Amino acid sequence: MSLKTDRSIVGNQTDISYFYNSTAEKGEVLVFSTAGSGAAMDDANAVVVRPSANVSGQIFAGILLNDVVNKDLTQTHINVQKDEVQQGGKITLLRAPAVIVTDMIESGQSPTLGQKLYFRLATHNATDETNRGVLSTTSVSDSGVLPTSAEQAQANLASVQHTYQVAQALGVVDADNYIKVRLLQ
Repeated sequence: MSLKTDRSIVGNQTDISYFYNSTAEKGEVLVFSTAGSGAAMDDANAVVVRPSANVSGQIFAGILLNDVVNKDLTQTHINVQKDEVQQGGKITLLRAPAVIVTDMIESGQSPTLGQKLYFRLATHNATDETNRGVLSTTSVSDSGVLPTSAEQAQANLASVQHTYQVAQALGVVDADNYIKVRLLQ
């Protein structure tokens, strides 16, 4: 995943109050940790994580604007020109503006201009393993339960729709797989 350099960040649209405890690349969708997020700037409970198959408590937090690395800081240093931060440190989340991203739209989907984009939660089946933390053009089942029959799959879809809109397409996917989206909060 990556972000193009042309962003329209104006005013209070980024958030620097959360920690991230794994390695990650710019442009990843992150959610609030189910462990709780503190209100204070240096509260150790103010943690964001990658989305997981467990749907409990997964609320869209924002898009990561830093590369989170795990470096031996006795041998080298963080490259601030690349917006690197050390694993376990504070990160910058993009919360509200338009941004151009790649590899964030669910595989096989082509959003149209103005189309609603939903946060896709992963389930336990093999096809969804690659869909963690992507945006989907359709509301999706987030029950986390594998259906055993077509009827059960249809019942799951009808009863447990995830309709939490997090973005809107401001263009279409181009030849290099980039698209401009507006984040909603």
